[in-house]
Amino acid sequence: MLISEGRVCRHLYFVETGSLRGFYNLDGKEVTHWFSFENDFVTSFHSFITGQPAVENIQSMNGTILWAISKESLTELMDKYHELERLVRLAYERYYIRLEERFVNSHFKSAAERYEQLLEHSPHIIETVPLGYIASYLGISQETLSRVRSRL
Repeated sequence: MLISEGRVCRHLYFVETGSLRGFYNLDGKEVTHWFSFENDFVTSFHSFITGQPAVENIQSMNGTILWAISKESLTELMDKYHELERLVRLAYERYYIRLEERFVNSHFKSAAERYEQLLEHSPHIIETVPLGYIASYLGISQETLSRVRSRL
């Protein structure tokens, strides 16, 4: 576990290799919210930005190599090197876009449409992530995922 709910996240991470998933615990079930792979930034953004305890968990799914920087060090570097500020802004923008896409998908698309979009835009997830995590990510049961996959 990289980050556990209830603890303050004080670092921004860069994924050199491997993969991670972000998930919430809801009524004893893990609900996968996102996946992250090589060359991506990860953190519990709300906790990192506000200094409040995280409500999500971040877990490595395989041999992951990460680089970490504390919020204080990042702020100092951004003050000194404004190009870095742009990089961090782009990471935040990318996170926001992912968040909005998840909202739209979960509210306006069927299970089959969500799976088809995942196949089209992120086939690497289908190839590398366990089906139970994918079903959770899509907001469906593993049985429904099996039915959707068999129809395609």
